[in-house]
Amino acid sequence: MKKDIAIYTLTSGLHDEQSVAAVTEDFLNSLGLAHALQGADFRTYGSHLLDLIYVRTGGTEGIFKKLLPQMQQISDKPFFLLTSGKSNSLAASMEILSYLHLVGGKGEIIHGDIAFVKQRIDSLLKVEKALHKLRGCRLGVIGKPSDWLIASMVDADVVKQRMGVELVDIPMQVLMEAIDGLPLEPAPFTNASPIVKQALPGASRILRGLEIVVKDFNLQGLTLRCFDLLETIHNTGCLALARLNEGLVASCEGDVPAMLSMCIARQLIGVSGFQANPSRIDASKGEMVLAHCTIPLDMVDSYEFDTHFESGIGVGIRGRMHPGPITIFKVSGDLSRVFIAEGMLVENLSHQDLCRTQLLIQLNDASQCRYFLINPIGNHHIVLPGHHQALLEDFFTQMNNIEK
Repeated sequence: MKKDIAIYTLTSGLHDEQSVAAVTEDFLNSLGLAHALQGADFRTYGSHLLDLIYVRTGGTEGIFKKLLPQMQQISDKPFFLLTSGKSNSLAASMEILSYLHLVGGKGEIIHGDIAFVKQRIDSLLKVEKALHKLRGCRLGVIGKPSDWLIASMVDADVVKQRMGVELVDIPMQVLMEAIDGLPLEPAPFTNASPIVKQALPGASRILRGLEIVVKDFNLQGLTLRCFDLLETIHNTGCLALARLNEGLVASCEGDVPAMLSMCIARQLIGVSGFQANPSRIDASKGEMVLAHCTIPLDMVDSYEFDTHFESGIGVGIRGRMHPGPITIFKVSGDLSRVFIAEGMLVENLSHQDLCRTQLLIQLNDASQCRYFLINPIGNHHIVLPGHHQALLEDFFTQMNNIEK
């Protein structure tokens, strides 16, 4: 089986190969990486998810300079220079990286104690896997974005070029026809209100209709102009999106940047994301409340059904996430901006004047509240369980470093 990581080596002829080989074996064994050691043969460079150049000794700068045109013809990725720091390898790596910058190349030296080096390589590999999985993803835009999302435009060409993700426009009528062809089925027992009990069969039929569209268009995710359902079939997509998000990516209101943010999180971190409105902010304390009427059911400890907040009809979800570390994340529709903030979920709220799922969050850096009030990326933001700022930053650094 082909390894995800390949390690190529640079070694000066002035050094004793037997001694260098012993150091190499000890160093690579200490990292515990599943890798293919390619040695000085660079012919397969660029064919693995992550290619590392192990600078084993000093005096290797000229060897790298000679190999550079060959490697640049094969791969447009940054160069990752791995060094143990022995035999003047760090000094050589610094000279190589400086030369790369002079000629317009990009790269990074991976150096430090064993724990740091392992963590850095693991992070880079996660990013490469995510970028690989995103290429070829098809995300459906069912209906156009909601009319009020006036700042949430998307550049489909940029998304395709830089992420490899294809946005598929699907008329709302396609979904309506899929739903119309399905029978109503009895709803499972629930202690919800009579209004909700009456709406559950229709909400479940919306889910089955969306599942047909997902299959017919070979989608890995979607965003739905869900408020149109209120007028056409007098129901909501909240339940359907909550269920779909357990395996796919499904965002509300036709919000494509929110869908892209959720898709990145899914492929990079392997978690669902809660698309929510920032509803209240106390910048002096670093506190904020985020709310929405649906949440992926694999994100919550418990949930109950209620009506949709704005309309008072259909089925909304009041979910309760486990208190603890969270990350708030959003990328712009042209991929030029990203916001990432870590914090803590303090409490699940149940105010009557907000959407049904409500989170009280304390940001680690209170000053980041100013972003929401001065220069936000639209309205909706994505809440992720856990702290993931470093990994998300690595993702965007790597994506931006790859020449397109």
